[in-house]
Order: sequence, then C-alpha cells, then structure tokens
Amino acid sequence: MEARAAGSVAPHAIAMHGAPAWPPDFRAPSYANPDAPKGGQLVQGVLGTFDSLNPFIVKGLPAANIRGYVVESLLARGYDEPFTLYGLLAESVETDPARSFVTFTLNKAARFSDGKPVTPADVIFSWELLRDRGRPNYRIYYAKVVKAEALDVRRVRFDLTGAGDRELPLIVGLMPVLARHAIDTATFEDTTFEPLVASGPYTIVAVRPGESVTFKRDANYWGRDLAINRGLWNFDAIRFDYYRDGNTHFEAFKKGLYDLRLETDPGRWQMAYNFPALRERKVVKEEFPYGLPKGMEGLVFNTRRPMFADIRVREALLHLFDFEWINHTYFFDLYRRTASYFDGCDLSAHGVPADARERELLAPFPGAVRPDIMEGRWAPPKTDGSGRDRKGLRRAFALFKEAGYELKGTKLTHLASGRPLSFEIMTTTRDQERLALAFARSLKRAGIDASVRSIDATQFERRRIAFDFDMMQYRWEQSLSPGNEQLFYWGSAAADQQGTRNYMGVKSKAVDAMIAGLLSATARADFVAATRALDRVLLSGFYVIPLYYPPVQWVARWTRIAHPQRTSLYGYLPETWWAKDAAP
Repeated sequence: MEARAAGSVAPHAIAMHGAPAWPPDFRAPSYANPDAPKGGQLVQGVLGTFDSLNPFIVKGLPAANIRGYVVESLLARGYDEPFTLYGLLAESVETDPARSFVTFTLNKAARFSDGKPVTPADVIFSWELLRDRGRPNYRIYYAKVVKAEALDVRRVRFDLTGAGDRELPLIVGLMPVLARHAIDTATFEDTTFEPLVASGPYTIVAVRPGESVTFKRDANYWGRDLAINRGLWNFDAIRFDYYRDGNTHFEAFKKGLYDLRLETDPGRWQMAYNFPALRERKVVKEEFPYGLPKGMEGLVFNTRRPMFADIRVREALLHLFDFEWINHTYFFDLYRRTASYFDGCDLSAHGVPADARERELLAPFPGAVRPDIMEGRWAPPKTDGSGRDRKGLRRAFALFKEAGYELKGTKLTHLASGRPLSFEIMTTTRDQERLALAFARSLKRAGIDASVRSIDATQFERRRIAFDFDMMQYRWEQSLSPGNEQLFYWGSAAADQQGTRNYMGVKSKAVDAMIAGLLSATARADFVAATRALDRVLLSGFYVIPLYYPPVQWVARWTRIAHPQRTSLYGYLPETWWAKDAAP
C-alpha cells in the first residue's frame, strides 16, 4: 500500500510522523516487564473529589483513570514515541497518503466486560454519541468526520474528506469505544455512579462517592495477551482514595495508606520525607526523567474580564511576579522557570530565532508576534531575588501608565474610569493559596488589591468550566505531537464554549492558522515550524504569568510495589508496576 511505503502507516500501527518504532511482531512495550507477576493491590491517593463515573461529559467531576483502565480505544499509544498508536480493539488500521479516510479492522476476540462482542455498530454509536453529547473536545474532534460506515462485521471506515487534518486518523483511533447496548442516550449527559460497561482490563466494583473507587482486574479480559498489554495491568485490584486537603494527602502516604506519590512541591520533597518508613527503607524516593514538553503552568488571565482586556496590563503584572524570590524561599531553587508553551524540546520557540518557514506562516498576521519573541530574545523577567526588585516595579509602572493607570494615593487607578485595579485570584489547594498570597503581597506594593479566594474542588471546577474567575492557576500538559487538543486549548471557537480549556479566552486568527498549519504538516520540519510559530503567538499575547516546572518527576513509593528498570519517554507509568509479593 502506498501509505505504508511512505513510512507513516503499517497494518499494526500508525504514526503521526515517520514510521512506527515497533515491528508487527514486537513482544511487549519497551518500558514494560513482560514477565511482571500478576496479583496484589495498588492503592493510589488522589487530591480532590469526584461526583461522577462518566469522564466523557461536561457535567460533574469524574473519578480518575476510568479512561484506559475501564474504557478502551481502537488503538493504544506507544509511550516511547511522540505519537504512534498500535492495535488494541482494532487489530489493524489503514489510511491513504492524504489521510482522507481511515479504516479499522476489529480484533475478533474483542469483548465488553459483559461478554458481548465489540462491533462496528458500537464504534459508530460511540462516535455519534460523543460528537453530539460528549465533552467539547470530543465534539470539536469528531465533528470533522464526514461519515462513518460498517464495511462488514469487523471493519469500520471513517471518511475524513476535506478535514485538512493529518492527525484525525489517530484522533479517531483514540476514541473511547462504548457499549451501545448498555447506554441510554437520553441520560448519557447526566452524572452517575453507575459504572460504564466497557472492554478494558478493569471493571469498577466498589464506589464510595467522593471518597474512593475500586477497580478489579477482569479475569476474562479479552486483550490480556496482546503485545501492547504485556507487562501492563498487573494488579488484581486498584483503589483510588480521595483526599480533600494536601496535608492530609501527604500524611496518609507517610502512614502507608497508599502506595506511590508524585510529589509536586520541591520544599516538601526536600524537607518533609525524613519519616521513619523512609529511614527504614520501606519507602524510597526516586527521580524519573521524562522527554515530554514541560507544559505551561501559569497564573491565567481571564481576558473576558475588563481589567485584563489590555495586553499592557497583563505584561505589567508579569513584571511584578518575582520567580527568583519564590523559587528560593519556597522551593529550594529546584524549579525551573517556564518560558514557553512547549518548554524542554525542539517545539519551543524560547531562545530560537524564527526560521524562514515560521516567518512564511506568520506573514499574513503582521503584529501577531513581538519582534523580541520573533528573534528569540524574549524571556520572562528576571529579578534580583530580593522580593522587592525595583527594576521590575519601574517597568510595570511604565506599562500601567501606557494603559492609562496611575497611583492615586496608595491605589493604582484607571484615570478614565476612576476605578482602582483589583481582581480575585481563585485557588483550591494550599499550595495554590500560598503562591497566590505571595503574589498578592507583591501586587500590594504597586497599589493593586488582589484578593485570594480558596474554594473546594467541586466549586472550583464548576467556576473554571464556566470561565467564572478573574485569575487562577492552571497547567496545560503537552506532548511531542501537539494536535487537535490545541483547538480545545486556544482555538477561537473554544473561547466561548464552556468546558473547553481556553480559560484565558484567546480569540486570534493567527493562533487558529498556526494550529491548522501543524495539523496539515506532512514533514516533521514543517510541523516544528508551525508549533514554534504557535508558541510565539501565544507568548506575544501575555495570556498567563508563566510559573515553573520540575526538571524531573519526583516519585516516592512504598517498596511493597516495584517498577520496570526502564522509564518511558512519558515518564513513569503506574500501569506497568506490580506488587512485589505477587506470584511470579
């Protein structure tokens, strides 16, 4: 087949760019131990709460990890490559060089947990249901599909004509496949504690609303012998326990109430792990390298709010954030400053002048990128680390003056309206609150009244979904193959659609065009150029105050569980871990 000769598609796999790394006869994922013992229980602690077992709808706060553990897709991601998918429910995938269609052949052994076979009708039903009633990202993705049809009892074809989106066959391959016979479409969008009937390695067997969810490994799981699953899904049971408070969450780990912990606080990682179990080597601390972009974590401006509509105000507030002081005072200088939406890989525009490809993409949008960002000279402001840096304060006041603000007594005031500059920073965890309070103290020196409001996770989620905030802290994760999710993050159509992650309210033709460019790119060089151009446009908009990221993943575990020696490109993967006392 011509597409296979081009190196992007093989019957067993499909890659976004280049060829799949694993051949058709691969034995197991490179980051898994195919001889890992089965058995035992893994308990994980989750900070937050939940009020639904359906992660595919806007309503409710869903329980963690239903996707993957319970609900499967046609294809499964290989975690040692930027974006390559291998056969799962579908044993093979076909497309053409233009990627105008994609056809999946279902594995004849594929079954739902109730024993009924997975059919093309289930696949088409899932596409229609998520397109019409799913979360906004599903509606955006699947609306691009022109038509779906069953070719026979095992093959289903999706017509993608005119989408101009080379990622779309992979997006469809990752579509959750739901059981048509077990879902009432009329009530699908309602929150529920009734587990979904699905085809994955686990079923949900116990639910304590807001407190815990227990998964049990399906003894009859149809896909246990697939190469993509060898060395995965090793625990007989997995329980996710929920904690509302960060300190309680940590104390529970120290007591051995759950088994592994991803640490996000450098101060805690540095100082708080000197407890008896660690000294007795019952707990170990480990650092896992990972090759993904480090993501954008920032204090998000809701530009729908009048006080943040002026880009000069947003840039001025960036100059009042003292990263160096915060990193030293709170985080033992362990964090690194975020300077790009794709930090830490070749997709980042930070420190790199725009090449000819990027300039050609950006030429129809003069002014969309600042000269210093275009030339790779821009970086977040750097302070003297004193917490009272006057240089940053002077630069901020100059920008505020351009935007029509001046100090009136002790208040920074908009001269035309007479309104002091004030806003609320919404938080939901102790760590967020601590950071917000530190920033609010810096702002007070400039005559800005920033109040900090800490609310519970459920209320936070509701307000975030509805864009009902002035400023909040958020993190957008990124992959080495950004694609359709970028429309969900920053596309103009997403700005007014509740439930998307365009929290800042970006509406930019340049952003939309750069996303279209990365989706249509056939060569890696063109893809990198489009992504860097997108990075430059987003940075030029000053939509967030960039925060920081850890250089590695900090993970602590009780030694009753073990993991493979090799870490994936994506970092540590709990689905590849196992219980030490399980039978070999």
